[in-house]
Amino acid sequence: MPGYEHVFGAKFKKLVRLSGPTREEARVTDQSSSVSGVAGRYASALFDLAQETASLEAVESDLKAFRDMLKDSDDLRRLVVSPVFSAAEQEGAIGAVADKAEITGLVGNFVRLLARNRRLFVLPGATTGFMNMLADHRGEITAEVTSARPLSDEHLAELKTSLKASLGKDPAIDVVVDPSILGGLIVKVGSKMIDTSLKTKLNSVTTRLKEAS
Repeated sequence: MPGYEHVFGAKFKKLVRLSGPTREEARVTDQSSSVSGVAGRYASALFDLAQETASLEAVESDLKAFRDMLKDSDDLRRLVVSPVFSAAEQEGAIGAVADKAEITGLVGNFVRLLARNRRLFVLPGATTGFMNMLADHRGEITAEVTSARPLSDEHLAELKTSLKASLGKDPAIDVVVDPSILGGLIVKVGSKMIDTSLKTKLNSVTTRLKEAS
């Protein structure tokens, strides 16, 4: 699709070299080892571009918007992960979604490029990778928080204070709502779940969530 070269500049060639799924990836697009490697390279390329164009915050906001839409739409998730759609179908559909959500610039072109390269299935992983790189860039720690229901601003502030006191750094909090956990919070920092001491500190937040249900 014309225009990508202008938007991405010299780094466009780097992104294009990541295109064209292997036969194995085409057969099993959700294979974790393949996805993580390719997603990481795309996340790194996007992060470099965002830095060069001083648009880290804008890219962060747009990626979060896409992530929220993926959580809310079964049809969009199928479009992203299913290998039955052609590259043209994915590019047209994801472009329409981006336009409707007013997501333009790097992210708007990025998702189109993923579709064009038959790599749209790595979008969730690339988003996580970008967010982790951004947290490192800011000197933050990313805490993945799973909650049975959306957290209020008050709960988020209390959670962030508790995490900062335990971890010694200001955490970036990535919240996922999963009603299947029934109640409370699941907090993961890096590859580790929170320890017993932090669970104790978070008890007040969990209790408040239950009381507000």
